[in-house]
Amino acid sequence: MNTSANELAAKRCVPCKGGIPPLRGEPLQALLAQLGNGWQVMNQHHLEKLYRFKDFREALAFTNRIGALAEEQAHHPDLHLAWGKVSLTIWTHKIDGLTESDFIFAAKADRCL
Repeated sequence: MNTSANELAAKRCVPCKGGIPPLRGEPLQALLAQLGNGWQVMNQHHLEKLYRFKDFREALAFTNRIGALAEEQAHHPDLHLAWGKVSLTIWTHKIDGLTESDFIFAAKADRCL
C-alpha cells in the first residue's frame, strides 16, 4: 500500500447525513490517485475492485474480514463472493454517489488482505 493510501486508511469513515453533493471531477480523481491499488471509479458513481484468491476458503475469509470492517466503520459495501474472488463495490447510498469516506473504506479494505 502506498503512503497516500496509508494516510486514507488511517482516517475514520464519517456517516453521511445527506445534503451534500457527491464528489465529481478533479476532487474525485485526486482521491482515486491517492487510493491507487487497482481501484476504479465507475461512472463517477462508485468504486470497484476485484480481489483474487487461491481458493474459496481464502475468498470467504477475506469477505468475513470486510464484513467486520463494515460493521466497525458503519459503512457497508456491496460484496460478491465467488470461488477464488471477491468483488467490492462502494458508494454512499444517502447521496447516491461518492464521498471521501468511500475512499477511506476502500483503503481500509486493502489492509484486510
